[in-house]
Amino acid sequence: EVQLQASGGGLVQAGGSLRLSCAASGFTLDDYAIGWFRQAPGKEREGVSCISSSDGLTYYADFAKGRFTISSDNAKNTVYLQMNNLKADDTAVYYCAAVPYYKLGYQYLTPNPSAYDYWGQGTQVTVSS
Repeated sequence: EVQLQASGGGLVQAGGSLRLSCAASGFTLDDYAIGWFRQAPGKEREGVSCISSSDGLTYYADFAKGRFTISSDNAKNTVYLQMNNLKADDTAVYYCAAVPYYKLGYQYLTPNPSAYDYWGQGTQVTVSS
């Protein structure tokens, strides 16, 4: 059974950092693309960053470039999202999600939430200004 467990959220001041973790079970990261998404109150869920550990391909939303870094540890079957220089606008529930890489056609990542099949439960990130 494919399962994803997101953790690492919390309350941080603007300018601070957090590292989110997405622990995967029931599958190996090499076969899947993993995405981080977020949803703020009253807003649609949006893609933050994605990774394919099999070929090292990554994607970042414009707001994440230069501040967030996605990485994977295949030995731990875990994907991380390092978030630096956090802003109040980053406040949201952050989710990780997975999709078999072949379904994306390989060499391609998408921030579209509808493309992902499996979702974790979310972790709250609150940035105080």
